[in-house]
Amino acid sequence: MNHPKYFAKLTTLSLLILATCTGLKPTHAHDTWVEAGSLAHRQGDWLYVDLRLGNHGNNHRDFKLASQITLAPCTLEVSSPSGQRIDLKPSLTDTGNAEKEGYWTAKYIPQEAGLHEVLHTLDTLHHTTRAVKSGKTYFVSTDSLNKLPASGTQYSTCHQLGLELVLATPPAELAAGHPLRLQVMRSGKPLANASVAFIPRGTTLASERDPDYERTSDANGYVEFVPSEGNLILAVVHHLEQDETGPDYDQTHYSATMVLPVPQRAFGK
Repeated sequence: MNHPKYFAKLTTLSLLILATCTGLKPTHAHDTWVEAGSLAHRQGDWLYVDLRLGNHGNNHRDFKLASQITLAPCTLEVSSPSGQRIDLKPSLTDTGNAEKEGYWTAKYIPQEAGLHEVLHTLDTLHHTTRAVKSGKTYFVSTDSLNKLPASGTQYSTCHQLGLELVLATPPAELAAGHPLRLQVMRSGKPLANASVAFIPRGTTLASERDPDYERTSDANGYVEFVPSEGNLILAVVHHLEQDETGPDYDQTHYSATMVLPVPQRAFGK
């Protein structure tokens, strides 16, 4: 019974028992996020929007799937450049071979040129914690994959959600080696001193705070990260409100994600 694997299992079990007996509760649950492939897609051609659940390993410092989200408390929609909002939830299909395997995905054909925003929200109970989540990603529909449209590519606005990340870098400037700027917003107001992790796909952050991939928001809620290479980058932020309680929960845990498809070089360069 002195084998390291048995010790790891016993240690995990002991921590769970300790948390139960002392009334301590973990403040993090699984994260949700949305993906839509690369930054540019040809106008009128198909793409898939994925709704995923995971990023639970290493204290939310990886980019791995954990299970499949329950759809009931979720929303998923695309906002077109003209402001039209398309509900993707009815068209979601299951990619898993068994219950809770895989992820949800929906086929979408962009008819307008310009920037499209994918927005996901969730509000549910996790034991005695209320979990409020948001997730975003972006893609640009264009008639030329070598350049972005001259208009209709303005970057995103705040949706006044409990917690959200707002893109503050124009999509045409997204590229390896260029600063990527986000703003952390709490109910429509900038949130200072929030820790944001930037996780490139295929990278696992250090078990403690990783100075290479984590940033703290300034007084106006801004964080900045410079990706070293083109990749999908998952940005994650959490915020716990222990005083936000209700009849069925004794705290509220907010989380927000954003998947950014960063090209190897900026469009038109």
